[in-house]
Amino acid sequence: MSLNKNQLGPSYLEFVVLVSMMMSLMALSIDAMLPALPQIGSDLNVQNANDRQMVVSTIFLGVAVGQFFFGPLSDKTGRKPAIYFGYSLYIFGALFSAFAFSFPTMLFGRLLQGTGISAPRAVLLALVRDRYKGRSMARVMSFVSTVLLLIPMIAPTLGQAILLHAGWRSIFFSFVLMALVTLIWFALRMPETLSPEKRTPFSLKRIINTTFEIIKIRPVFGYTVSIGLISGAFLGYLNSAQQIFQEGYALGERFPLYFALISLSIGIASFSNAHLVLRFGMRFLVRWSLIIILGLSTVTLGIALKTSGQLPLWLLTIYLMSTFFSVGILFGNQNSLAMEPLGHLAGIGAAVVGSLSTLISIPLGTLIGQSYNGTVVPLIIGLAVLSGLSITVVHWIKIERE
Repeated sequence: MSLNKNQLGPSYLEFVVLVSMMMSLMALSIDAMLPALPQIGSDLNVQNANDRQMVVSTIFLGVAVGQFFFGPLSDKTGRKPAIYFGYSLYIFGALFSAFAFSFPTMLFGRLLQGTGISAPRAVLLALVRDRYKGRSMARVMSFVSTVLLLIPMIAPTLGQAILLHAGWRSIFFSFVLMALVTLIWFALRMPETLSPEKRTPFSLKRIINTTFEIIKIRPVFGYTVSIGLISGAFLGYLNSAQQIFQEGYALGERFPLYFALISLSIGIASFSNAHLVLRFGMRFLVRWSLIIILGLSTVTLGIALKTSGQLPLWLLTIYLMSTFFSVGILFGNQNSLAMEPLGHLAGIGAAVVGSLSTLISIPLGTLIGQSYNGTVVPLIIGLAVLSGLSITVVHWIKIERE
């Protein structure tokens, strides 16, 4: 019996576009909310301005928890049922937040969003592995990464536009609309990629055992901790970016432009890394990127303390672009180094590494954000301290290799 076009699945181009849109939903759900934080705080009677940051950080908690669950679930049920379950949680959470009339209700909705969106984050990587191998898989992920890098540059502008014309609740409705469009597209065009004979039972014991196995492997555990430290610094930036630029520097509606400019440096780093890693190697790039972040942060902190914590905007922009260029180099290489010894546990290993590193980053990023005092000093201190700790961890890994 011949297969029809839908059973064969989408073309290469359609596959890349669909996967990119589904994976970009998390970044959109975070960055599009940033311009709306003051209005949300005002409407929901948030007394402490720093508490508004929890709209950002709570979604990461959901992602951390969900990754433990959805990766192994997709190995049991198949890729599509796990995606459907995750998307259902995400859509329910977005609607919960849209209709929230108290801040705790809003945060519960964001927790559900994060838990739900961890499904495409975890499962789509497995789905790509099911369909493509070797260089073909790398090519797909390269195109997907390109799209993902564009989202932080456009999401705050999109959120700002919706906020001005329809209010912050409509931003959540836009999340629901995008989720429904991509979910229907996925359901109609994407065949199941995991055949029944390749499925494995869902086992909580297996997840726990894998977690302990990872902890025992020094490079895996060390780079997972390092990812968590640097991600914590980046989360601290996401938590406080709106207050720093819109309030500290009174940029108002120009905030998305500066946020996009700084995000661009991470994108440039990701493109550059493909060439740099062939010349210098992953470990060299990780070590020197951390040293650069620590050096830049130490010098900039000294200047900030002399200027009462308020750097000139141009200097802050250069510092953040330079620092986050190094962060962009770190993200890909740290993850690759953490996964390098886990060939026999690639699927569940990726979920565990992602969850553990996110759980490490959340309290650190929250601490940096909650320390915001009207100046950039807490953010710079956070970047300096966490990059310094990461250097120590990387050195600890190197001791065993030698």
